[in-house]
Amino acid sequence: MVTSEVAPLLAWLDLFGIAVFAASGALAAARRRQTLVTFSFFALITGVGGGTVRDLLIGAPVFWVQDWRFAATCLVTAGLVWMTPRTFWNERALDWFDAVGIAIYAVFGAWKSMTLGVDLLPAMMMGVITACVGGIIRDVLAGEPSILLRPEIYVTAAALASGLFVLLLWLGLPVLPAAIISAAAGFGLRAMAIWKGWAIPAYRG
Repeated sequence: MVTSEVAPLLAWLDLFGIAVFAASGALAAARRRQTLVTFSFFALITGVGGGTVRDLLIGAPVFWVQDWRFAATCLVTAGLVWMTPRTFWNERALDWFDAVGIAIYAVFGAWKSMTLGVDLLPAMMMGVITACVGGIIRDVLAGEPSILLRPEIYVTAAALASGLFVLLLWLGLPVLPAAIISAAAGFGLRAMAIWKGWAIPAYRG
């Protein structure tokens, strides 16, 4: 399913997605002027939270326990954000880091699940879990309303990315173009939600 040429690129994409999510966790700590310890913890839990839940659900070895680079990426990212003045970051920087992270990790989570024999629909759901759970845990720890309880287009963007990726693979498209198209679609939807304030209609019963 994945050629030897594409596999290293996906591995680097995995680390990049982790770093982006870790930055969003560190920025959540920065907003509250927390210590470096809190920065590191928020970065780690946001970076690996979704992938950890995914691996536990599909019976795979927990990825960051098997490879030290993932935890190191989170900690280094936390340190870099810690050393950067708050004035450097735009007020919506956390949202934009999240937008990149969910797009990449929704695709990567679905791909990893499929390579381990998970069927198409559960693999799509694993992509959503990979992309969203870390941010949900971060919000709960930060004392903010969970993204699940806000009408923002967040989980929907992850579902678009992972669902489109699974569909394109099922239609026979190679992994790399399918991943690029799907991640771009998920990021585009989330970006428009941030830029235009798009939201899902709430229940009015």
